[in-house]
Amino acid sequence: MSQHADTGNAEANLKTLPGDDVRQIMWRFADRFDLQMLVQSAREVARGPVARLVAEGQRNTHEWTEEKNALLAAYDQAGITTAFMEPEQGGFIAGPKNLALALIAFELAWVDGGAATGSLAGNLGLSPIHEKGTDEQKNHYMSLAVPVQPGEERETLRPAFCLTEPLPYVGVDTGVLSGKVKIKEWREGEEPVLHVEKRGRFITNMGFANVVTAAVDSDDPRIKGSCMVILEETDPGVWDRGAPTKKMVHQLSSTSDPVFSLTIPASRIIGGYTVEDGVIVPAFNHSQIIESVFRRTRVTVGLMSSAKLLSAVEPIIRYQRGRFRGGSSGAPGSPRFDLGLQQKEDSIQRLVDVWATGEASASLGFAAARVFDEFDPLEAQKDSILAAAGVEGPRAALRYFKSKQEEAMAFLRLTRQPAGERDEARLEDLRSDVIVQYMLGEAVANVVCPACKLWNTGHGVNVMREAVSLMGGYGITEDCPGFLGQKWMDGQLEATYEGPEAVQRRQLSVTMTHDLFLAQFEGWIAELREIAKTHPQTGACALSNAMELWQWVLNHLLGAKDADGKRLYAGARQGVTFPMADALCWLLAAYYQIQDVLELEVKGAENPALADGLPGFVSFFQDLCHVQSAAAAGEVGRVCTELVFGYTAQPLWSDSCHQCCSGGQATAEGRPCLAEDGLQDYLALRTRMDSCLCGTRMAKDRAAAALAQVMIPEALDYPR
Repeated sequence: MSQHADTGNAEANLKTLPGDDVRQIMWRFADRFDLQMLVQSAREVARGPVARLVAEGQRNTHEWTEEKNALLAAYDQAGITTAFMEPEQGGFIAGPKNLALALIAFELAWVDGGAATGSLAGNLGLSPIHEKGTDEQKNHYMSLAVPVQPGEERETLRPAFCLTEPLPYVGVDTGVLSGKVKIKEWREGEEPVLHVEKRGRFITNMGFANVVTAAVDSDDPRIKGSCMVILEETDPGVWDRGAPTKKMVHQLSSTSDPVFSLTIPASRIIGGYTVEDGVIVPAFNHSQIIESVFRRTRVTVGLMSSAKLLSAVEPIIRYQRGRFRGGSSGAPGSPRFDLGLQQKEDSIQRLVDVWATGEASASLGFAAARVFDEFDPLEAQKDSILAAAGVEGPRAALRYFKSKQEEAMAFLRLTRQPAGERDEARLEDLRSDVIVQYMLGEAVANVVCPACKLWNTGHGVNVMREAVSLMGGYGITEDCPGFLGQKWMDGQLEATYEGPEAVQRRQLSVTMTHDLFLAQFEGWIAELREIAKTHPQTGACALSNAMELWQWVLNHLLGAKDADGKRLYAGARQGVTFPMADALCWLLAAYYQIQDVLELEVKGAENPALADGLPGFVSFFQDLCHVQSAAAAGEVGRVCTELVFGYTAQPLWSDSCHQCCSGGQATAEGRPCLAEDGLQDYLALRTRMDSCLCGTRMAKDRAAAALAQVMIPEALDYPR
């Protein structure tokens, strides 16, 4: 008799929707009182002032009104504005703040994406200074961005980030700049005076910004290359905020197309400059600065989509259950009255897909934020170590890192050996080696950041359309509970923020082939195989096999050629590289989702407040993991099979083809379509992955049944 995994504990029922006790554990801030208070403050702003503005129709105007402007004071009072600053600059959170900013974005986007964007745009405007500015620039501008305190006589600095240019450049190529900088005056022994001409397109916060960080290119042989500069509203010249952009979305953020023609001192070049043979050489070109900025800020944008999906669950449940109430055919207490549409399997199973996607995208996003919180200090230490070693310039740094790669690989090998069999002294040496840990962290960070942005705002927004459809016609009305229609529309814009899908896929196609990433990816596969032994109901087995299949196909594509003899995996072959990037995102989201549920199971047992509901939460979330792992495996299987066979020449019709198409038992060796060496191995991997999908539909049935009986509040808690 065959044995089967436990199909679920009947006593482990989902009783209520997950609250803060659950989320703090899953997203790893249960021990951070400062972050817990920040979440509560951001939530009060989102579900109070922000929600009231949406309900009152403030999204119906493009103008930055007095009512919208009141949000700035609300952000200030809640601590949202100062969360980006260091304590010595007036902030209250010491150290990396990626998780803190991610939580703020999540809470605000739970209600409105424009409000979240307006808050994040202020941080984005400061980010070039924060990441690459001189110490003097950082201390000056970061301190002024803290809200005015009693007794101070100054105006709060409100920043904006001006990168994109007017059409045709907007959103096309950030390497193309029409903004120009030239030397206006340079007296001997004095600091140069610069003149900046910049026209922006789609610039957030311009309705009230008084400082702008702008990307410009040299229009003077005495200035080398591009740079970013700091512009102030009081600088001599033209500061034209421009006409408001006529957006269909994000109306609670201020957006316009500004025009600047300003005179500034050369000390406003972000990062400073040197003078070589009479030429100003900026310390950083604009591409270096925006690369450093976007590698972090894309994560928060991705989490805005996660908030949309998870915020949709409660309104949909409420709508489905109340759909038939008030009619004569459903008396109180009857299934029709109590369950409404949830009597039918389709409605609740589709909601399971929405919730599972929301969980996976949130897990991926918050994991990426934590990766950067761990990575940021290493990056700062790395810079000091390279400087002390006399390593200057990107090429020298590349050679230095290459010399350390084997040590990084050795660290990974040691971590996978049994504790009693490995060299513990060597392991500790490598664990304390900043460069080794930096290289390993960078390999992961360079993948999870674009993956989060790509999958959350791409696939996530597609699923948000499904959420809206589950509300019927109510979903596209202005007064839809939870503002689901507006959230879906907002998501279309967020998918283009900080680089549209093609930009993220391009970055992934390069970073996901890095040896150090793939070595860690292989470790995740082994980890999932161990998880599958103890927690089969998470779908870890199917996911590990899907990850192995993806890895096999990547290795195959890197060395294979198509039927015309051209390399398959190459920069220009985006029909190959981009689908593989998409498939990887599915795997990463499902992987981190499982990690979060395991964290809840272990740490939740230590929280007395969760004693009663923990089994139900763990069981339900494991079922969602199973559903999402199956979806990821299916997507990976589709992509991989198409790429493996799709670039092989279609064989001429033969007896074996006839036998195969007729349902005969043609052997693998006798099929022309498998003539290429190694494809039998692929089929074996694919078959193993497919067979591990056992139980996935049972998991979906259980999750759907849980949604039909979970308790929800009497009414949404926003607007309030």
